[in-house]
Amino acid sequence: MAHHKHHEKLEEIKTAILKSDKLSEEEKKNAIAHIEEWYEEDKAFGTLIEQLTEKFAALEPIFAELGLI
Repeated sequence: MAHHKHHEKLEEIKTAILKSDKLSEEEKKNAIAHIEEWYEEDKAFGTLIEQLTEKFAALEPIFAELGLI
């Protein structure tokens, strides 16, 4: 069940990233690639958010708006 919830949140994050006007197209592409890679590697959800925020500081407000941090 938690796995399904994380998948839904990952899809929300991907959508928010794609809609962001604070990231370049290249940053969006890279962020999505990281999400998909980390999801496949079954990284812990909290670690995923933490690492994305470290790599792409502009994502922090998006994650905050989604209630993830």
